[in-house]
Amino acid sequence: MSKAKAIMVQGTASGVGKSTIAIGLCRLFARKGIRVAPFKAQNLSDNAHILPDGSQMARSQAVAAAACGIAPHTDMNPVLLKPFHGGCETILDGVAVEQLSPELKQERIMAAFHRLAGEYDLIVAEGAGSPVELNLIAGDIVNMGFAQRINCPVLLVADIRRGGIFASAYGTVALLEPAQRALVRGLIVNDFYGDPSSFGEGMRILSEITKVPVLGTVPHLDLCLEDEDSLQGADTKTRAHIAARIPDGMTFGQYQELQFDRLADALAACLDISAIEAVLEGEGSDGRL
Repeated sequence: MSKAKAIMVQGTASGVGKSTIAIGLCRLFARKGIRVAPFKAQNLSDNAHILPDGSQMARSQAVAAAACGIAPHTDMNPVLLKPFHGGCETILDGVAVEQLSPELKQERIMAAFHRLAGEYDLIVAEGAGSPVELNLIAGDIVNMGFAQRINCPVLLVADIRRGGIFASAYGTVALLEPAQRALVRGLIVNDFYGDPSSFGEGMRILSEITKVPVLGTVPHLDLCLEDEDSLQGADTKTRAHIAARIPDGMTFGQYQELQFDRLADALAACLDISAIEAVLEGEGSDGRL
């Protein structure tokens, strides 16, 4: 048994803001004095972070580690898939491999997670894509398959800016198996333009149809954090893009710290953090490994 508690951020689809919410929670809990670390079992990204020893991991988990105030480590992202024209390179525990069987992948993912969980008090895990891609669920070790293995409560993020939030949130919850559905302890409405309080009736309806409490509506935040990868298009925020926006007299690290704190402040103001803490303390789901 690992000593850490864990909570997992999943999303109704790719690009709904899972990484942003996970980074914000990492920062928020770290500021409370909790020893927290990020984790993502598998990531698909062409934006690898290179560690001093040459090993590679997803840039998003390296950014999340910085939000925690700790050094990045490949245990935070044991499997990285790097797409290229006509193929995909597989990075396992920081090193490129020719082949990776499902059995070995599962073994390495769980080993990395338990090493990490043995060193920290809280793990903020992040899913990938949608947890209800029905043709992929049998071999899932990234979303609900992982959450079930560690008995981890899940927060489900939906992006209201995309439209169709009721269908996406309800459809995701409804397509989960009963045991998986029981792990979903809260919904988060993300990227709301305008006054979030105006979505009060929407929150009530979402909670009613999904049978899951809505923990808050996160407004659109004009943050300058690195995007997970550069596959999203020309507007992707790269390190170079961010560096160009840093005010004179401020280092990249100082500017990044400012963004982390702005994000954590926003989540503290708009999410029911006490409800998240209650989940971690065992109300409804113990969150313990």
